[in-house]
Amino acid sequence: MVSVERAAACVCGQLRTTLRGEPRRVYACHCLECQATTGSAMAHRAIFPDAAVVERSGEVRRWRRTGSSGGWLEQAFCPTCGTVVWMTAQALTAAISVSVGCFRDPAFPPPVAAHWTVRRPPWLRLAGVADAS
Repeated sequence: MVSVERAAACVCGQLRTTLRGEPRRVYACHCLECQATTGSAMAHRAIFPDAAVVERSGEVRRWRRTGSSGGWLEQAFCPTCGTVVWMTAQALTAAISVSVGCFRDPAFPPPVAAHWTVRRPPWLRLAGVADAS
């Protein structure tokens, strides 16, 4: 069986990561920090094990903050265009969470869970997605 390889890149294309295999989990997060980071009503991300990372290239900047749960989250973004391409978190052991939009693939698997739904705008509903919090 051939393993899928996917490349994710920032808007300007300078910061890239390539991953092999299927994501461990695809989710939506409606916390206020994710809304501010994306400029939207949610973040749509995919968790991959660290071992799935085949390659990374480009200059990266990182910003660490305390998340709503109290643990740290570190966003990796392009210093040129500001796109958050991936993030790591205290709660994510040996894994990264990649911004799904950076794959530029409309057929990418949809989220299977939504986090911080108490912060979700009342007009937004994701078909077939379970509320995880």
